[in-house]
Amino acid sequence: MEVLLEWLNHQRALIHMLLHVLVPIVVLMGFRLIDGPRIKNPKESGWQSWLSHPLVIMLMTMSVDIDHLLANPIYEPNRCSILFHPLHTTWPMLVYGVMLIWPLLKSVSAYTLSNRDRVIGWIGVGLVIHMLLDSLDCLWMRSAF
Repeated sequence: MEVLLEWLNHQRALIHMLLHVLVPIVVLMGFRLIDGPRIKNPKESGWQSWLSHPLVIMLMTMSVDIDHLLANPIYEPNRCSILFHPLHTTWPMLVYGVMLIWPLLKSVSAYTLSNRDRVIGWIGVGLVIHMLLDSLDCLWMRSAF
């Protein structure tokens, strides 16, 4: 058992990266949207319509890690990104939470949601998942050593 835990700890970074892809897929499978409807826009066609797919939107939110470029060194395997990198701090995370519930707030005041409201919601879902996974990685880091 100890050998397995040691191996998992050595694979932490790889597992963390895989979770950033797999968890959004599992969430969408839970909503039955993995092959489901894209956010329709009559002006879009072909590859542009794929940009409106919730999975693509959520995977694009992983680009929030661009703030790692501001750190020195850029990559430090044992550094917790939560509360260290600018887009991983409290105020941005509060904005991500508001984006997550944005469609709910809008649906109370309007009978239908616009495509923009849906996109904002999926961006919020992706960013909140990202922050939760980064928090989980921080906890794992602290308990592994």
